Parts: sequence; C-alpha cells; structure tokens
Amino acid sequence: MRFSFLKEAGKAFFQDRHVTKANELLVPWNGGDASNVSLIGAPLSKSSISHSGAAFAPGAIRQALSFYSTYSIADDIDLAGVIVTDYGDIIMHPTDIIESQRRIADTMGQVVASNPSALWIVLGGDHSISFPAVSGFQKNKGKVGIIQFDAHHDLRNLEDGGPTNGTPFRSLIESSIIEGQHLIQIGLRDFANSKVYTDYGKQHGVAMYTMEDVYRRGVQSIIEESIAKLESEVDAIYVSVDMDVLDQAHAPGCPAIGPGGMDSYSLLKAVSLLAQYEMVQAIDIVEIDPTIDFRNMTSRTAAWVILQFLKAKKKAGMI
Repeated sequence: MRFSFLKEAGKAFFQDRHVTKANELLVPWNGGDASNVSLIGAPLSKSSISHSGAAFAPGAIRQALSFYSTYSIADDIDLAGVIVTDYGDIIMHPTDIIESQRRIADTMGQVVASNPSALWIVLGGDHSISFPAVSGFQKNKGKVGIIQFDAHHDLRNLEDGGPTNGTPFRSLIESSIIEGQHLIQIGLRDFANSKVYTDYGKQHGVAMYTMEDVYRRGVQSIIEESIAKLESEVDAIYVSVDMDVLDQAHAPGCPAIGPGGMDSYSLLKAVSLLAQYEMVQAIDIVEIDPTIDFRNMTSRTAAWVILQFLKAKKKAGMI
C-alpha cells in the first residue's frame, strides 16, 4: 500500500525543483575512481588542550552545506555540476592520539596517491590533524608550503603535553616535512601566544602576520605577498583554516574564542583569493565544536569556506 504524503524518515521536507543544495555536491566514494575534488574527515579532538567536541565537526559541516544553494549571484557561477568525492571519515583510535595521527597520515598518503591531481578538502577535528594530514599530503607532492589562518602559532613544545592541537606546525618543522620559511601565519592575535613561540617562529623563518597587519594592510595584499614568497620555492600549497582566526562574534563554536579577530568576509575573501592559484591544492578546516556552537553559525561559515574555495577554482577553470 502507498500513502501520498509519506516519505522516508528525514526526507519529508520542502524541495524547490530549481534549487540545488550544496550538500548535493557530495557523492560518497564507491571504491573506484574519484572526481578531481575530494573531501575527507579527520574527527580527532582528544588531542585538544582545552575541552573540545571537534570530533563532531566533519558531520556538522557536511550538514551545514544543506543551508546553501550552489549558485553564486556575485559571479553568476553555479557549482551544480561539480562532483565532490566524499571519502567519509578516518576511524580514530579511542584512546591513542599518536595512533590516530598515524591513521590520518597513512590514509591521506594513500588517498592522495590514488588521486594525485585532485584538490583536497580535509575536515577536522582539532588543529592537531594538520600535522598528519600535511605529512600524508606531502609524500605525494614534493615541497609543500602552508598558509595558516589562526589566532595562534601552534608552535608549542612537545615535551609538556605531547602532540596536541598546539603543536602541529612545530611537529611539521622538526620532522623536516616542511621548512619553517615555507610556513605563513595570518591573523595572529594579541594575548593568545607566547614570546618564546614567536621567537621560535622567527628563528625558523616563519612569516607572521598579526591581526594588526590584516586590518592595516587588508587580506589581498597579504595573500599576494604570501603567494609571491612561496610560488618559486614549493611544489604545492596547503591552506589550513583554524576557525578561531575569526572574532568570537563570528565563530561562537570555537573552543578558543576571543575578541579582536578577523571578520568572516575577510576570511572568505582570503580563501577565494588563494584558491585562484593552481599551486593551492588542499585546504583543511579545524577547531569547530558543534556542541557549543550557536545555531550552527561556525559550521555554516566553514561550509561557506568550502563553497568559496570551489567557486574560485571553478572561476579559474580548475574544476
């Protein structure tokens, strides 16, 4: 027997035949060939220095894509034909952080090797996932440069707490996976860092742009300068977006909220500018705790970061 107005649970919602929702771009990987845009989740947050439910963020960001259409009115571009292969989430070890990071590095190395020309979107997790994610990515890419949006250096020592969300870029430098001079940090904030780690970054050639620099110069100037620095020295650029680079008013779902941060428009503009370069081949989005977010605001912004990234790539003819 059939009933006219019944649908499968969770699917009884209004649908406009002329609107494609952004979450429809995600197509689960079927074990075979993948598209030239791929997405993978790294739901690790046990390594967070502060309490964090960032392990729930990959699912929250995917769901937040459903709030948006695929059409950009500003550029008259529709992403409806773009296929994003969704590899799903990497299984974390329930207690062993180092084992979880090994799984991320191994899996990233495997999937990138299987689809070397793809653009990669990695959903964290806390920022500790960037160390293994970049490690796996780098195995197939040669020299990698990183442009990091963050209120914090994430150059903490590993002796006091092991591999946490405060150590990913120190781990990458000290493991010789990247060179310090190929790390660019944008959005560093007052009263969020230590002089010791600022000095460590300077000693290793890390380029640092504070929020004062962002407000004084604007993101376009900084992005152009960053690309000019890296383009002759590395083979690929990996962008790491820690959502706490945003002011607390724009990112209530970040564990380390604070005032004086970037507004969401500036971050979205920066991602758009970066994505137009062919060398920019991967982006991760980290440090969202959906359990403390307000009306999914932070996950919605993360979803928009993905759409800005894809729109710029499509506009440049790369996808």
